Amino acid sequence: MATPLDMGPRVFPRIPETFEHRGYERLSIRPCTPTIGAEIDAFDLGADHDDDTWSELRQALLEWKVLFFRDQDIDRDGHRRFAEHWGSLEQHPFYKYVHPDQSDVDVVRLAKDAVTGGHENEWHTDITWSATPSMGAVLRAVEVPDVGGDTLWADAGAAYDGLSDEVKARIDTLSAVHDWRFSFGLTMPEDAVEMLSEPFPAVEHPVVRVHPETGRRTIFVNPIFTQHIVGVEAQESAALLETLYRQMTRAEFQVRFRWTPGAVAFWDNRATQHYASSDYHPQPRVMDRISIAGDRPFGSATIA
Repeated sequence: MATPLDMGPRVFPRIPETFEHRGYERLSIRPCTPTIGAEIDAFDLGADHDDDTWSELRQALLEWKVLFFRDQDIDRDGHRRFAEHWGSLEQHPFYKYVHPDQSDVDVVRLAKDAVTGGHENEWHTDITWSATPSMGAVLRAVEVPDVGGDTLWADAGAAYDGLSDEVKARIDTLSAVHDWRFSFGLTMPEDAVEMLSEPFPAVEHPVVRVHPETGRRTIFVNPIFTQHIVGVEAQESAALLETLYRQMTRAEFQVRFRWTPGAVAFWDNRATQHYASSDYHPQPRVMDRISIAGDRPFGSATIA
C-alpha cells in the first residue's frame, strides 16, 4: 500500500507571538523568504552606527536569522570590528591542526581551489560539540566562483514548528550526544585527537533548544556532530534523528544565497543550520569567517 506524500502548505510564523517587534526606522530590509533571510540594503558594515541602529540590527537578526550585506568594502580588521560588536570572538581550537598555515586565530580562511575543493556540504550548526556553541558567525566573500558555491541556511524554529505533535512530544525533553572526533578528528593526526579529547570531550545538548532571546523552540541536532539520543534505544534514536535531519531539508524552511564579491552574511547559529554547496570545483572560493562565542544551550525541561 502506498504511503501518502507529505504535501501541502508549510507556513509558520517568522517569530513567536511573544517577541516584541518595534519596527525599523534605520534599516532597509528586503526579505528573501517568508521566514528566514533578509538583505539589508545600503548598509556600511565599516561605518560607525548609533545605538538605535545596532538595536534594529539585532532585532533583524532575531527576526530573520541570517542577514545579507552586499558590496562591502571592508578588510579583515573591519570584518573583526563588526563581529566584535556582538560578543567575544571565538578561536577555533582545531584549525591549527587542520590548517597549520593559518596564523590569524580569530579569522578562519576557508580557501578552496582546484586541489582542495569544498567539503562543508552537509547540514550543520557550528561547533555543537562544544559545551557553549557559537552564538553566530560573520562570513565575508573574498573570492567567489562565477557560478556555484552558494550557501543555504535553514530555519530550525520553523522546522520544529512543522513537526507532528507526536514527534514534538517525543523529543521535547530528550538530549543528544555531540562529538567532534567523528568529523574534525578524521582529518587530524592521531596524537592531536588524543591530546584534545580530554579538554573537548563529547557533550550533551537538548534535542530541542530554546532560543535564549526569542524563546522559540528549535531543532538542535545535525548529522555532522550529533552521535545519538541519550536514553533511547539505538534504532529509535537513529529513526528520530533521521526524521529531524530530513525536516531540515524542506525547501520551505530554507534560504539560498548567491555570493558576489564583497558580500557578507551574518547568521544566528542558535536558530539555524547551514550548508555550503560544493558545486564549483575546480573554481576557487575563498571566504573569511569569524565566529562569535555563545552560551550553554537549554531546552524546555529547564524552563518548565
